[in-house]
Amino acid sequence: MIRSALLPVSAAAALLLPFSWSQTKTMTQGGHRMELMLERYDGHAWKSIDPALVLAQNDRVRFRFRTDFDGYLYVTNQSTSGKYEQLFPRAETGQDNRITAGKDYQVPATSVAFKIAGPPGHEIVYWLVSPVRLNDIPARPTLPTPGTTTPLTLMPRCDDAVMKARGDCVDSSAGPKLIPRDVDVSKELSAANDASRQLFFVREQNTAVISSPAPLTGPVIYEFQLAHR
Repeated sequence: MIRSALLPVSAAAALLLPFSWSQTKTMTQGGHRMELMLERYDGHAWKSIDPALVLAQNDRVRFRFRTDFDGYLYVTNQSTSGKYEQLFPRAETGQDNRITAGKDYQVPATSVAFKIAGPPGHEIVYWLVSPVRLNDIPARPTLPTPGTTTPLTLMPRCDDAVMKARGDCVDSSAGPKLIPRDVDVSKELSAANDASRQLFFVREQNTAVISSPAPLTGPVIYEFQLAHR
């Protein structure tokens, strides 16, 4: 699982509960764009990496996030053991989750990092962006169903063509994508998941670009699969 770490790791896991919203506020005029970058600490500095790079145990990672619209960001993780954990906002990773157009954000927003641990596989990091603050957000999402702990069995696989070209183990199935239609999301999240079907995903070097050709009029949610051994 991804653990919050202040180098060394800090503990305290807070889980998210289902939430709902009633507002349908348009964020801005025109299409919308989100940029998501994965960074890894190499022992000396933080460096951006391919979002599909297969990580190793104890790797320390963080995300960079940027949008061309205002809103609020919520990040949740489903570990390879199947457990859910709220990554942001929370005390260790930062409480201010408001995002402003054109500004770069770091997740975690504090000096804390995420440390890779747990069984090999694909962590599923859920990114929910809303035009309004979700004031009634409690403590645990129902993705896929309340109280479940279903181990994830998808194992990282190296793309031979990419590995030969760069010397890296890259799993082309990792990175950002839509939540699969067969995932049983909660009814509170279904509206955001349906709205997300208009999103497009493109990789520009080490940056994942998530865009919508039309203004986002409500919350959207997508996943970032983080592969590790």
